[in-house]
Amino acid sequence: MESPFDVLLIDDDADEEEIEQAYRRRVKEAHPDQGGSVEEFKTVRAAYERVKAGYQGSAEVSEADFEDDPEPEQHTISSEVTYLNYDVLSDFGWETDDEDLFEKAAAADLAEVDYGQFRVQPDEFLLEAAEDRGFAWPFACRGGACANCAILLLGGELSMPVSHVLPAELMEQGFRLSCNAMPITDELQVVYNVKHMPELDDLLLPPQPFERTYPNR
Repeated sequence: MESPFDVLLIDDDADEEEIEQAYRRRVKEAHPDQGGSVEEFKTVRAAYERVKAGYQGSAEVSEADFEDDPEPEQHTISSEVTYLNYDVLSDFGWETDDEDLFEKAAAADLAEVDYGQFRVQPDEFLLEAAEDRGFAWPFACRGGACANCAILLLGGELSMPVSHVLPAELMEQGFRLSCNAMPITDELQVVYNVKHMPELDDLLLPPQPFERTYPNR
């Protein structure tokens, strides 16, 4: 079996930026919708985790390494989520940095798909909760390896134990991945469907998994 560095096609002395760039490149190549396979996709993710954890080349990596990883830390909090669809912002001339954005949305008589509330139960991921309530929020990999499911967090806080693609500067701006983020505050304000924002262009995967799940959306 190949070492994690061989899987990512990097030298064992690669710095953090080189590791991140290599992972983004390899995970796209390995994605089933890009000609890869589920097994290859998992192997690339496992290699990334091993390298980030300080792997020194003394062990080998396989799909089993990823499957044996511990589950993300669970949280026991119920949270009220107020959501807004990024697609409607341009219709009203709104900006994401507007302090009154959600007040304006509440007064705009938007359709349920564009604005509303739902509750996330303890130990539910945000994307999972939205889907269970009948909403079709974007996604692709569902495993923290792309930004298709990204949201912009404007109020409250989410725990996101696995973030494979979001660099620190995007996290600081409030971007989170809804597929593996859990609320840790009683209330959240999020703008979803932000995959169209230019900051995320290089972090997207093909949308076929979403399109297959929601063929009429």
